[in-house]
Amino acid sequence: MQKFNFRFYHWEKLTPNQPFLRQPFGDEWEVYTWAEAGQMARKLAMGLQSLGLPPKSHIGLVSKNCREWVIADLAIMMAGYTSVPFYPTLKADSVKELIEIGDVAALFVGKLDDWEGMKGGVRENIPVITFPHYKGAAKVERGHQWDEFINQFAPLQGEPTPNLSDIWTIVFTSGTTGTPKGVVLDYEILNVSKRITLEDNHLKISKEGDNHFFSFLPLNHIAERMVVENNCFQWGGTISFSESLAVFAKNLQETQPTLFFAVPRIWTKFQLGVLAKMPQAHLDAALAGPHAAAVKKKLRLSLGFDNARGCLTGAASIPETTKAWYRKLDIPIAEGYGMTENCALCTSLVAGDIKPGSVGKALPGVEMRIDSETDEILMKADYVMKGYYKEPEKTAETITDGWLHTGDQGRIDEDGYLFITGRVKDTFKTAKGQFIVPAPIEWHFGADENIEQICIVGLGCPQPIALVVPSEIGLAKSQAALKASLQNTLDAANKKLPSYQRVSTLVVVKEAWNIENGLLTPTLKVKRNVMSQRYQDLLLGWHEAAEAVVCE
Repeated sequence: MQKFNFRFYHWEKLTPNQPFLRQPFGDEWEVYTWAEAGQMARKLAMGLQSLGLPPKSHIGLVSKNCREWVIADLAIMMAGYTSVPFYPTLKADSVKELIEIGDVAALFVGKLDDWEGMKGGVRENIPVITFPHYKGAAKVERGHQWDEFINQFAPLQGEPTPNLSDIWTIVFTSGTTGTPKGVVLDYEILNVSKRITLEDNHLKISKEGDNHFFSFLPLNHIAERMVVENNCFQWGGTISFSESLAVFAKNLQETQPTLFFAVPRIWTKFQLGVLAKMPQAHLDAALAGPHAAAVKKKLRLSLGFDNARGCLTGAASIPETTKAWYRKLDIPIAEGYGMTENCALCTSLVAGDIKPGSVGKALPGVEMRIDSETDEILMKADYVMKGYYKEPEKTAETITDGWLHTGDQGRIDEDGYLFITGRVKDTFKTAKGQFIVPAPIEWHFGADENIEQICIVGLGCPQPIALVVPSEIGLAKSQAALKASLQNTLDAANKKLPSYQRVSTLVVVKEAWNIENGLLTPTLKVKRNVMSQRYQDLLLGWHEAAEAVVCE
């Protein structure tokens, strides 16, 4: 059988004393070199094998991003097991469900906010290995403690390597539409990702190890795992982490990564943060003046992007106005489209490629077509999942005749660029019998600096309704000024929309949407079905309101 070329060993030998993992503690950064991390992973691999688990057992991993997450993942691979990572925000019932569905035989527990709310889902007889305690995180006293456990064992020798057909990981989807499904991915996928970078290196990753990654999106999500962890294993370099949300901006500024990957909401928050200090009119004047280059450099440094060769967005649609704003600062943003089921690899839009609304062209080895009846995007590639774990019926529904049904709707233009127009399950029908695809309507509101979040709903209403969470800039205004500004945006948007898509009412909601209140997924996508259920009984009244902009 063909073996996987696990490139971690290459960098472990070639750059043993170079920084690999950087963890912040206040103003200090602790650094593990490639050799140090390798020795810890090798000892940990021996420790896992000492538990007497069957070969290819499933090892769970639940923690926020930190250096131990990567070392544990390395150890799982070295020991010949399969990783099953979980979101660190899960509650006990979800953890219990995923441990059972995923046949998890042992569990790493790490940097968490709410172990008390989670631990009830971890059965008593499952071996637990606990990461070192982080200040501000929950105290986890159960199971084998990290340092004690690791130091019992001699390092694993040699370069144990899996077969390409072996299962690398089982990644559970974030569950925007119901019970999470375990996506089974093999090592062949990592092999293909290396080929894609060699053929289509639009992220400008250095093949010589001159890479600095900043990891903050959940590592259990396939995009962060591929863009940050796997690229570092494959091409060398350093991964820096964030200590906490409170010092995220400081940690990023100190890191100045060569590649930065964030979801659209993060890019929007950065933009709004700049505009809160320097209104758009002042910024425009500065960028038109004689010191424009210095202004741009200062802003790039303050944001943390002055060394960035590549900036990337994905996971949800980003307004073209946002990308255009960053281009003015000489921060071109590339865009990627994919899903867990195809390892987040489907299309890419190269930074600076001006194709408004598009998520780019198919990556090497990808075939795409649009279903003629539903407009669903179908794709084929040799790195599509093996299937959903223990779910043959759901697998058969998702992959038919080799084509992966993405659940997204779209179109492909004459130049081969893909445009996503919505989700098959997000489409709803108004009381007038018209089908509404929410995402394209939402894009018309993307340039308003008063809006941080927007969701179009309206099942059974005569017209769509826009639910809006105001930004800090919007909240700083009086209610009258905010409503007047939003009215202008609403009027401008409706002029561009066909009559059946025009928004009858824009509602400023009381509560921001976040992971904690269940309205966002862990990757910060709006749970549109939950939103619809939450506000359904209020929609008709808002539609019939005397004003077009109302407050909840």
